[in-house]
Amino acid sequence: MARPRPTTATDDRGIAAPTPDGPPSSPEPDGAEVPRHRHPRSLVHLWDHHPGVRSHGDLTRGERAADHLRNVMGSWRFVFGFLAFMALWALLNTAFLVFGQWDAYPFILLNLFLSMLAGLQGAILLIAAKRADQISSELAQHDYETDRRAAARIEEVHRRLVAMAEHNEALLEENRTLLRHIDATLAAPS
Repeated sequence: MARPRPTTATDDRGIAAPTPDGPPSSPEPDGAEVPRHRHPRSLVHLWDHHPGVRSHGDLTRGERAADHLRNVMGSWRFVFGFLAFMALWALLNTAFLVFGQWDAYPFILLNLFLSMLAGLQGAILLIAAKRADQISSELAQHDYETDRRAAARIEEVHRRLVAMAEHNEALLEENRTLLRHIDATLAAPS
């Protein structure tokens, strides 16, 4: 059963504000609302909605898999689950001494599986690291482009302020000239 989406209110600038029903949300281009902080585990997904990072439909299947595996294998849940699996393997294997073991005490089969997992996990972690580098690169490129646009805007504002200051200086000089002319006119004998 799907949870109802929290309602959001926006202030006069269009920024999402918290509501009694839930956390602040961000409007998506398709009009859907995406909660910003659902759970602490969702903090790893904050970059998902960053305008400079490709996400969701823009990603290839391999990139989505790398993101998912990075999030799963880099979690405490995975570590404790893996430790529980190995303990269960050892416990069941030693408990069935009477009925027969599928893997004798040095646990050769478990060792084989762990070696295969280590080899595969190394490749998966390299893929995930490559994806993380790609995300960092996209964020850096977005920041660079944003900085360039901001610098151009600042230069434009500076140019306009200089033009306004020059115009004000010209008006001030014109006022001084008019005041001198008025003073000269009033001081002249009639």
